[in-house]
Amino acid sequence: MPRVFISAAHKSSGKTTLTLGLCAALHARGHGVQPFKKGPDYIDPLWLGMAAQRPCYNLDFHMMQRSEIERQFASAAAGARISLIEGNKGLYDGLDLDGSNSNAALAKLLGAPVVLVIDARGMTRGVAPLILGYQAFDPDIRIAGVILNNLGGSRHESKLRAVIEHYTEVEVIGAVQHDASMQIAERHLGLVPANEQQAALARIRHVGERVAAQVDLDRLLVIADSAPAREVVPAERSGQAVPERVRVAIAHDPAFGFYYSEDLDSLRSSNVELVELDTLHADTLPEVDGLIIGGGFPEVFMDELEANVPLRASIRTAIEAGLPTYAECGGLMYLSRRLSWQGRTCEMVGVVPGDTVMHERPVGRGYASLQPTGVDRWRESVRIPAHEFHYSSLENLPADSIYAYRVKRGHGIDGVHDGYQQYNLLAGYVHRRGSGEQGWIAPFLNQVRAHKARAAA
Repeated sequence: MPRVFISAAHKSSGKTTLTLGLCAALHARGHGVQPFKKGPDYIDPLWLGMAAQRPCYNLDFHMMQRSEIERQFASAAAGARISLIEGNKGLYDGLDLDGSNSNAALAKLLGAPVVLVIDARGMTRGVAPLILGYQAFDPDIRIAGVILNNLGGSRHESKLRAVIEHYTEVEVIGAVQHDASMQIAERHLGLVPANEQQAALARIRHVGERVAAQVDLDRLLVIADSAPAREVVPAERSGQAVPERVRVAIAHDPAFGFYYSEDLDSLRSSNVELVELDTLHADTLPEVDGLIIGGGFPEVFMDELEANVPLRASIRTAIEAGLPTYAECGGLMYLSRRLSWQGRTCEMVGVVPGDTVMHERPVGRGYASLQPTGVDRWRESVRIPAHEFHYSSLENLPADSIYAYRVKRGHGIDGVHDGYQQYNLLAGYVHRRGSGEQGWIAPFLNQVRAHKARAAA
């Protein structure tokens, strides 16, 4: 399993753009590239997956057990010429003082050599102690190469190469000049989702060409090949019979697209036929046994969502009739009565009796933890790891609303609760991992199959 961990000295060093370019450049050469992203982010994996033409998988210590991370990596990396794992923030950054959930911890768990991206703006001789310090801080981390980024010209590059060669033994495998044409537009939640940009593939191809011209891809492959051999951890097998096949609609369009690749795999392996639903253009909800509406940017498309009156009515009718439905963040916003942003208000589905209001600053941001209330219809019993990143709040909900969870860490809907429940609907602000013992997929499918059985009786 040839593999490289792409990390950085600090956040906003340009590692996502460089990883995107590396995926595109290696794919253009005919190599099978498997991308991974550390952390719970949805947006970067959309871009990385498009660049590599393979689904990108998230690896996250908060949401997954270490054994699950190892299994997920081994499963997805199988057959790829190279796996690129993009870190988040800096190499040694993390929540815990001991670094147990840092990028370095993940690199060690996977036995991956590190290529360090260094934002070289304003740097000359100071690059040497930075590299030496990162090497010395944890001798178990192998920094196998560096990519200098945002260089100010060929003279700047020559100075940095000379300093690094004189003071360190780390190889410079790339030197990328500052180039505004490689930048990807940002908005309040980070990078603009790739599924929203019509010119995404052209931009990815351009970034790949620029990276290929400035990074030694052959050396990167050599570093990947130097990763120690790993024992492949076999996937767990349930030993149970194949469950009954069900059809589940999943909102997937420019307004909604935040889904983990692992969860889509898990749904399909659970004998689920996923029926993509375009909330901007579909006239009606198809004949399905369940509905999933993930996160996204409904506020950006609220005019189109409001204009699609037939679909909003169809979804509301189906949910009120008992269709099992799971919605997260943007999905919750869409199911509310109305959505207000930048001085304008649009009507939404209206099955959740509250009003969504967008704000300038984040309302909920970061890792979260949920405790089932005991009145949740899904009958979950253990604390649930999650995360959230929303700029909106849900206002005017009835005082007697029933919630599935108490928020032990994070904000959720009101700072205390999350997981609004009504009919067979569960809708909340936090994002959960669907797979695994603490995931939402198993209890959701229990509801779906029970509903299908009742409908057939």
